[in-house]
Amino acid sequence: MKEREHSFELDWWLLFIVMVICSVGLLEIYSSTHSGPLHGMQWKQLAWIGIGFAGMLALSRIDYSGLLDQSLLLYLLSLGALAVALVVGSKHFGARRWIEIWGVDLQVSELVKLIIIIVLARYFSEVRTERLTLADLVKIGLLVGVPAGLILLQPDLGTAMALVPVAIAGAFLAGINWKHAVGVLTLGAVVAVAGWNGHFLKSYQKQRLATFLNPEESPRGAGYQILQSEIAVGSGGFWGKGFGKGSQNQLGFVPVRYSDFILAALAEEQGFFGVLITLLLYLALLLRLVDNAQKAKDRAGMFLVMGVAAIFAFQVLVNAGMVIGYMPVTGIPLPFMSYGGSSTIFGFLALGLVMNVRTKRFVN
Repeated sequence: MKEREHSFELDWWLLFIVMVICSVGLLEIYSSTHSGPLHGMQWKQLAWIGIGFAGMLALSRIDYSGLLDQSLLLYLLSLGALAVALVVGSKHFGARRWIEIWGVDLQVSELVKLIIIIVLARYFSEVRTERLTLADLVKIGLLVGVPAGLILLQPDLGTAMALVPVAIAGAFLAGINWKHAVGVLTLGAVVAVAGWNGHFLKSYQKQRLATFLNPEESPRGAGYQILQSEIAVGSGGFWGKGFGKGSQNQLGFVPVRYSDFILAALAEEQGFFGVLITLLLYLALLLRLVDNAQKAKDRAGMFLVMGVAAIFAFQVLVNAGMVIGYMPVTGIPLPFMSYGGSSTIFGFLALGLVMNVRTKRFVN
C-alpha cells in the first residue's frame, strides 16, 4: 500500500473532540475567575493549549519505534528528574513536585506518566507468551512502583495512582492468568493497608481518604471541599443556573473551581445536561482512542494508544467521582478541561503519541 502523507493522517475527529473539550474548559475557567484576583487565567490556559498543540505536532512526526528503543534511557532520566524535584524542586502547598524551567514551574510527574506509557508499551509488546508469567508481573510492578514511590514522596497520591491503570490495561491486553490477577489484587490490598498503617501516606492524605466517607463530620475542615462541590452539583438541577450565574462558583465557595473541581462549577451553571454532554465528549474521545489502537500497525503501537486511553479514562472517572463525593479528593484534573500547564502539555503530548501511531500505520 502506498505511503500516505503524515499531514493528512492526523485524526481530525479526535482533534475536534479535544478542542471542543478545551473550549468548554476555557469558558468555565473564565466564568470561575473573571471577577476576582485570578482574572485572566483563561488566557494563560489558552497559551498552554497552544504550547501543548505544538508539542503534539512535533511528537507526532517522531517515529515511535525510536522512542521505544530509547525507553530505558527515558525511564532512567525520569527517575533522575523525580529525584531532582524531591531535592531542589519548587515547593507549593507543602509539596515539592515542580522544577523551574525558564521561569515556569513544570510538574515532573506529568512527563513521567508519558514515559511510563512508552516503557510499558515496549515491555508488553516484547512478551511472546500467551499469558504473562509471574516474573513478568513482578517486573511490571517494579517498573511502575519505583517512579510511583518517588511521586508519593513529593507527596502526590493522585499522580502516583494514575500510573497504575496503564499497567492494568496492558496486563489485561497482553493476557494475565486469573490466579495471578487475584494474587496481584491481594498484594495491592496488603500494600494499601500497610501504607495506611505505616508512613507511606501523609496525615492529610489519610484525612482525605477518611473524610470522603463522612464529610459531614468536618463541614468547615476536611469535608469542606466535598460538601461545597456536592452543593454546587445539586443546585444546578437539570439545565443549570446559566453561564456566570452559579452562586457557589461565582462567590468562590467551590474550591479550585477552575481546576480540580471545574466539573462542579460546570454542573452548577450548565446543569445535568451540560455535564452529560461533557462526559459524552470524553466517551467519544476514549472510543476514538480505542479505534486508533485497533488500527495500529503493531502491538507496540496498540499498547501505546491504550496506555493513553487508560490514563485519560482513569482521570475522568476519578475526577467525576470526586466532585459528587464518590471518590476522595486526590487533585486529579480533568484532561484538557482543568486549568494547569503541566497537565495540559501532558495531555497533548499523549495525543502526539496517538497521532504518531496513526501516521505510521501504513508505513512498512
